[in-house]
Amino acid sequence: MDLFVVLKYGLGVVATIGLYSVLYKENKFYRFWEHVFLGIAAGYLTVSLWQETLYESWWLKVTGSIATVDKAGNVAVPAVPGYWAYALLLPIGMLGYLVFSKKHNWASRIPVSIIIGLWAGQQAQAWGNRYLKQVADSMRPILPNTSELFVPSPPANGFSLSQKYQIDSTVYVSQALSNLVFVFTLVCVISYFLFSFEAKSKTMKFMTTSGRWLLMVGFGAIFGSTVMMRFSLLIDQMYFVFQEAPMKVYEQFQSKPAAAPVTPPVNPPVTPPK
Repeated sequence: MDLFVVLKYGLGVVATIGLYSVLYKENKFYRFWEHVFLGIAAGYLTVSLWQETLYESWWLKVTGSIATVDKAGNVAVPAVPGYWAYALLLPIGMLGYLVFSKKHNWASRIPVSIIIGLWAGQQAQAWGNRYLKQVADSMRPILPNTSELFVPSPPANGFSLSQKYQIDSTVYVSQALSNLVFVFTLVCVISYFLFSFEAKSKTMKFMTTSGRWLLMVGFGAIFGSTVMMRFSLLIDQMYFVFQEAPMKVYEQFQSKPAAAPVTPPVNPPVTPPK
């Protein structure tokens, strides 16, 4: 019996029950496992910060690495030179701890300003790459240019380049209907957020009301997918508690200890007659 496997799965079940016990009421058993979970998470994040971020992105760039040679004497991984300019990031980062000093706490704003500036630049670039593509994709054709209803399915050997170009440049009836629903939803939702003027006409009132209902449908779908994801996590954890962990522990108790190897008897050497 492997005692480590029994302790691992047993503590996993107890920790799961302890964390879910808060659904009944606040208790000390839940508090204990909450502190254990937070402590393990803090330790894991600290080690992960060094191994996956500081060591890879900073320490190796400062020190570099030597070349590794295989058994045949060939260079498997070439040497990487170190750049000592990266060492200047250490004192800049250490300035952040001066926030605890009343006299020099102003210096802690230097690394914060650098981080916020870099983050703002990255977010501006990410915003353009993410949302400008969505704005361009919202301009969709709503009139079909063919009488065919659906996009043809590809044959076994696939489409040729000319066939792919023809399919991509053709707006089928099913695509036109899908684009029409998309454009109608987009225009109605945008009209719901136009507060510059009062919607007095029946058309604007209909569009704003439709936009509100379509928003509720979208939020409901997002909420439903979120609940389904949470329930999938709950189902997996309950499977661990009621199925996986008991089976693993049962297998350990049913396993027989390995028998000691039997050494064959050693016969005494036979001396030949003289």
